[in-house]
Amino acid sequence: MALPRPLARRLRSARTWIALGVLAPVGMLVVSGLMLLDLRQDAWDKAEQTSKNLLQVIERDIARNVEIIDLSLQAVVENLRTPGLDAVRPEMRQLVLFDRAGTARDVGVTLVLDEHGEIAADSGALPARKGNYADREYFRVHRERADLGLYVGRPLVSRLTGERMLPFSRRIDKPDGSFGGVALGTLKLVYFSRLFDQLGLGQEGAINLYLRDGTRIMRHPYEEADIGVNIAGAPTFRRFMGARSGTFVGTSVRDGVERHYAFTQVGDLPLVLNVALATGDIEAGWRAKAFVIGMVVLLLCGLTVFLSLLYGRDLRRRSALQAELARLSRTDALTGLANRRHFEEEFERARKGAGRTARPLSLLIVDADHFKRCNDRYGHAVGDEVLKGLARCLGASVHRPDDLVARIGGEEFAVLLPETDEDGATRVAQAIHRAVATLAVPASGLGVGAVTVSVGLAVDAAGEGELGDLYRRADAALYEAKASGRNRTQRASAPANRTRRGRVAA
Repeated sequence: MALPRPLARRLRSARTWIALGVLAPVGMLVVSGLMLLDLRQDAWDKAEQTSKNLLQVIERDIARNVEIIDLSLQAVVENLRTPGLDAVRPEMRQLVLFDRAGTARDVGVTLVLDEHGEIAADSGALPARKGNYADREYFRVHRERADLGLYVGRPLVSRLTGERMLPFSRRIDKPDGSFGGVALGTLKLVYFSRLFDQLGLGQEGAINLYLRDGTRIMRHPYEEADIGVNIAGAPTFRRFMGARSGTFVGTSVRDGVERHYAFTQVGDLPLVLNVALATGDIEAGWRAKAFVIGMVVLLLCGLTVFLSLLYGRDLRRRSALQAELARLSRTDALTGLANRRHFEEEFERARKGAGRTARPLSLLIVDADHFKRCNDRYGHAVGDEVLKGLARCLGASVHRPDDLVARIGGEEFAVLLPETDEDGATRVAQAIHRAVATLAVPASGLGVGAVTVSVGLAVDAAGEGELGDLYRRADAALYEAKASGRNRTQRASAPANRTRRGRVAA
């Protein structure tokens, strides 16, 4: 199916292909950019989902272990109210107060402290180990308040084992409601360390567990100096306190690394857990893909631009060649003047213009005198020089853009003068005679020969004639000039009857 002519013309245009060579890479870059942004968003969505999943798993594990310890403490408090408990043997009393949960791997010590802070019962030893804990924060808090329930204290170092532990405690009341001591259970901090170490979070990832007052209980990766540090004033922690759970991107006050934080409160406990993935780690895989894709796209864009420019250059060359061929097809090769074909096209255009405006159209037929004799005597090379000289003289005799000088055959030339009356055409003919009079052509060392021309002049006064009519009249006038002695201009008489023919007289 043939393309519409305007579209076909545009597809042959070098500018069109250069524009396509620019727009296509721009389009590729835009599409690639959107694709890379989508891949980046996928990386962030995956990181957020991973953080939430890890958070949920860790939170459930911690909440379950704390619940086990709390149930053990509640059992201790309730069993202390058992009638006659003080009268039973120490071994039996031990079995009544403490369940087997106290022997779990990560559970530290489980103690009963009396109202003075002394150890009254010890799940790990019989008889109980000696020690006074009246100075501990959890002891003082329960002594002062009766409504705390389970109290989660700050991380501490056990005086019995020397290990870092997190204390959980409940108040023991006497039958009259007064303070009777504290039931204490601890969870080793190594439990949190082992739990967090199982998770891969990238080089800059982190997991933190805090008390709601801002005290850090544990951090992964573990550093001793981080334990017990209070960050309540940090912007990130204030955001933890702003909701029960959520996500955000912030900069750590500890090391200045920007991270994606997912956080939640652990059950109903005063504990805040967060999983923090470094934004650099989140985007590391995406950056590698973006680099490869970007390089490939840039290479393809560069290749597209190069090929488009190359094709555009070839189109320009082809267009220039076609224009040159078109010019040559309408140009006389020897003299560089318009040829007969060009002359006929311009005459038709000038005739139509004269018909619209009713302005005169003049034609001069110029022929070199005795040219055959010159060729026979001096050779065609000298003849060609004569023709070139005549072409220069004729070209110098007309000055308007619409005037046309053409070689229409042999030593015969035509000068087409639109919107020119007989007087104007006569002046041009005289200028031609003056210019030719100055022309001298070397005759192969045999002297210098003078060149003259005869001119036939015809005018179409109203622009109504055909080329054949005007040409025949000018040609007839030319022969009259030659018959009258040459080197002169002869005006053609006005036609008695106008005929319309489309062919040029031979």
